Amino acid sequence: MMVGIESQPNAPDREAILQEIYASLRQGQRELADWAGGSLAVSAVPGSGKSTGMAAAAAITLARHQLHLNCQLVLVTFTRSAAANLKAKVRGHLKRLKLPQTSFTVSTLHGLALTIATRNPELSNLSLDSLTLVSPAQNNRLIRNAVEQWIVANPALYQRLLEGAQLDGEETEILRRQSVLRTEVLPSLADTVIREAKSSGLLPAQVMELAQSLDHRYTEGQVDYDILAIAAGLYERYQALMQERSFIDYDDMILAALRTLADPATLGFWQSRVFAVFEDEAQDSSPLQTRLLTLLAGNPDDPDAEPNLVRVGDPNQAINSTFTPADPVFFNQFCEVCRRQDHLVTMDQAGRSTALIMEAANRLLNWANRTQVVGDVIPFREQAIHPVPLDDPQPNANPEALGAGLEVHTPPTIQDSVRLIAQRVQEAFTENPDLSFAILVREGRQGQYIAQRLRDAEEVGVDLAALGLPIYDVGDQDRQTQVPEDMLALMRFIDRPHSPDALKEALRVLVDRQRVPTQDLNLLAQAPEQFLYPGPLDTPPDTEAARTARRYCTGLLRARLELSPYSLFPFLGLTLGYNQSELATADKLAARVSQQIRQNNTLTAAIEVLQEIVGSERFTAVETEDTDSIYTRPRQITIITMHKAKGLDWDVVFLPFLHEKTIPGELWVPPQTKFLGDFSLSEVARAQIRAHAHQVPIDSAHGSRTPTNQGITNQFSATQPNPNPDFTTYANTPIPDTLTAWEQAKALKTAEEYRLLYVAMTRAKRLLWLSAAQQAPFTWSKPDNLQAARPCPVIPRLTTWLDQRDA
Repeated sequence: MMVGIESQPNAPDREAILQEIYASLRQGQRELADWAGGSLAVSAVPGSGKSTGMAAAAAITLARHQLHLNCQLVLVTFTRSAAANLKAKVRGHLKRLKLPQTSFTVSTLHGLALTIATRNPELSNLSLDSLTLVSPAQNNRLIRNAVEQWIVANPALYQRLLEGAQLDGEETEILRRQSVLRTEVLPSLADTVIREAKSSGLLPAQVMELAQSLDHRYTEGQVDYDILAIAAGLYERYQALMQERSFIDYDDMILAALRTLADPATLGFWQSRVFAVFEDEAQDSSPLQTRLLTLLAGNPDDPDAEPNLVRVGDPNQAINSTFTPADPVFFNQFCEVCRRQDHLVTMDQAGRSTALIMEAANRLLNWANRTQVVGDVIPFREQAIHPVPLDDPQPNANPEALGAGLEVHTPPTIQDSVRLIAQRVQEAFTENPDLSFAILVREGRQGQYIAQRLRDAEEVGVDLAALGLPIYDVGDQDRQTQVPEDMLALMRFIDRPHSPDALKEALRVLVDRQRVPTQDLNLLAQAPEQFLYPGPLDTPPDTEAARTARRYCTGLLRARLELSPYSLFPFLGLTLGYNQSELATADKLAARVSQQIRQNNTLTAAIEVLQEIVGSERFTAVETEDTDSIYTRPRQITIITMHKAKGLDWDVVFLPFLHEKTIPGELWVPPQTKFLGDFSLSEVARAQIRAHAHQVPIDSAHGSRTPTNQGITNQFSATQPNPNPDFTTYANTPIPDTLTAWEQAKALKTAEEYRLLYVAMTRAKRLLWLSAAQQAPFTWSKPDNLQAARPCPVIPRLTTWLDQRDA
């Protein structure tokens, strides 16, 4: 039961409002709101309302303890959009309670770390005046440079890689292998190990120490590449290049914050200003990030006291561990420690879905855990999803099923799958036009295929446009964000207006953006000077469309004389008729380019940066409308990947193309790298580092990572103190050999794929539609080349269960 607040002005009204907030919560949410101090783990199932519960618990905590600017509640979540949503919910409660908005902060982990590090640059060695956050393109170049330096410095190890499992000595094959190693294998290995090692608090010397602890006894015919030693060398070269260029990456922010907090006085200052830390999406945190939050949540007057740390997450929704350092093992360890102390809350009542959908998700969980489908790995935490009680305080909980609520189909082909989707959408929409629909796919090319077919009314037999159902392909929106390309094309023309190619490309952009009518652009571009500034004897095209094109082009050229490179971006955006989101993206791009050309602020330099951005990375657009509302609007069919769908829900969810080749699939070894063996060097190294990290237990009092062997001197120098002093490497830690690590990597991937399917299934509120066509493409780059395809193993199990249930 919630404890009341002390008497103060307006206290009776405030107490009543607090009671209203508390009464609106479910049982698990109330247990979160009842937190009064110390460590608390909250394991929340999908649809249980953990963000709602956290916002209410935050407001109650703020009121109960009368927090203020100098003693705040710190809320941390995974993404900026999640932080914004959480902040809005807390602010709504505080407005009702008439409490100050300055009593709490909401940020991402990296944002919080950056705040701490930049407040104390003399301790963190991080100052934004002298350091620059490395961009993806810059990071790629640094890794390539590190690879080249490592090859020169380690000819023997490189030769071993070059020889691979077998080498026939042909010059063409040697050249091919050199290219593969330099441009694919070693850059991938470096990128993976740098992220994994940094997130675990390991320096290059410590990774090398792990490599030296390996048992190098191999069976006959197995090649010992000493992968971790290679990785440590690449990591060391990368760090040296980063320091030479005064670059930092996101993990460096966490490390810098930990260096700051290694100073006792500074740690005490920050702890005195932080009353408690509430973390959302805790299953996505790395060990280093957890260490930072644990330190901040500590008691400045009693270092041995439990930290005021509340961590909320769902290890069963951990779907990022195969491409980020996050791993559900770490949050599960924290939950286990809290369970032994009776500080674990299981938020297992969910109101999102109808009962049959939740039961299907539970059956997936039970089947995957009990049939050893992932070998010795247990993919899921044992927690079933339960419906809320009939007197649930939150509206529209466990909605009525649409039709049966769960449908499983095995049509002949993938084309038939799309036709069935169109027909089911038509039936449901005719019955209730206010429904929201989503089609969740495993990869973007599947989404492209579905969108193209659904827009062809003749092929699918349903005219969705005529029904008033637009198709919103999220992947298509991402692909069509052409802001950097548009800017580059127009700036190239402004810089070189005499170039026919540059003029034609600029005209193409103007036509695509419907600024200029469609016409034969070759006629306009074949003689740029005559087209742009015709003389008395010139005879360029003189149609209304051509005159419109000339007017736009000459306006662009005038802008060059009047505007700086930075100011050109918004001008070009307005010229192209960008919407609000596109203009915001253009502003973001302008800031990015301006930062990189501040020492040479010229149009030529801006074009070089744009060429780099367009050629080597994806520039992220800015959404000015809440993306959640865009994706989940009713009267719309949203096509979205399973990963991007996390955190969202729809009335009707379709999951087509559920084949064994897709889920769980398998780790892919590119054919060009198979001369090394049937494994991936980067995945082997990832598994070896994680095997080490998983063996470090959690201290029950502090949630910190405590070594069981103190025999190794830590590798952090006096000038770079260990950012994670409770984390130490071990000389005798058993690290798996190459083939064992590869098997562990495959198990990690399989477990995560089943969790991804679980996440996808639990997005549905009223109808979950699953299908696995009997024929599917070998690769989605060629969707018309069909062959027999086995379903995802869970499909026949669900089909059998439904048949028995309906019998």
